Amino acid sequence: MILVTGGTGLVGTHLLFDLCKSGKKVRALKRSTSNTSQVKKVFSYYTNQADELIKNIEWVDADLLDVYSLMEVMDGVSEVYHCAAMVSFEPKHEYEMMRTNIEGTENMVNAAIEKNIKKFIHVSSIATIGRTKNDELCTEEMFWKSSPENSNYAISKYAAEREVWRAAEEGLNVVIVNPSVIIGPGNWQQSSSNMFSKAYNGIKFYTNGWNGFVDVRDVTALMTKLMDSEIINERYILNSENVAFRNFFDSIHEAFNRPKSSIKAGKLLSGFAWREEKLRHLITGASPLITKETARSAHRRSFFSNNKILSSFPDYKFIPVEEAIKETAALFIKDRI
Repeated sequence: MILVTGGTGLVGTHLLFDLCKSGKKVRALKRSTSNTSQVKKVFSYYTNQADELIKNIEWVDADLLDVYSLMEVMDGVSEVYHCAAMVSFEPKHEYEMMRTNIEGTENMVNAAIEKNIKKFIHVSSIATIGRTKNDELCTEEMFWKSSPENSNYAISKYAAEREVWRAAEEGLNVVIVNPSVIIGPGNWQQSSSNMFSKAYNGIKFYTNGWNGFVDVRDVTALMTKLMDSEIINERYILNSENVAFRNFFDSIHEAFNRPKSSIKAGKLLSGFAWREEKLRHLITGASPLITKETARSAHRRSFFSNNKILSSFPDYKFIPVEEAIKETAALFIKDRI
């Protein structure tokens, strides 16, 4: 039996599809308030047998903050994919995010140790990878450095990784994956899928920032390859290509037949924008479209190497970013019809 946490999220839904398609027996952890209809929707993007495949999933309500309930759901489980995490760049979510991402992961690995889980794959983020200077490629060997520029999300994911490495010291076989910005269809108002909603409505401004991007199908395919391999106690950056933010959003705009971004937003203009959004949030209570953290990251030039994962799986071919954008945009349009 395989356990998947975060089964209703972008990575989790695609991972469940891969596992169910392969005929695996899957138990998926969810919150009592979670809506599993999103899973069927994602399955239907790739198959006409979504209803039949979903029958292979055993849904269980459990709380990441309750280690005893986690030990119960791990009964009979041999492999765990820990995909659940909270992603937010709003200050008001800091406490909840820290508890979910850090304490939740601590509880997961403790339960896995107690239940003698064979292998545990943890989904982290490139946000925990140390940065280089002069546009050099970031690798798995880069050390994390404390900095005011680290987002609360990055801090929470780095601390979660420390819990996983601690568990490895205690005998749990682990693998950590660090995906770059994930491209794929899901809840168009959440996670990185929301980039397509914003681009569909039009984005006038661009920055000079760069980042890594990867298709969600690559993320889940490589996770299952790592689980089925003999590899343990390693971490892997999962990144298809490094792309300028301007080029990335221009490609989405082109797929939607929308005008491309035409106004350069320097750091000064971005500073005005996040402060204006913060004021709007204080007055109306609406979530800010841009925060101090997202404004800062939009100007950062980050480049990530995929050499390590390709050295482990030399025949693997990443989906090109342009192809991932076109296919995801097409599904977005289909959902709107």
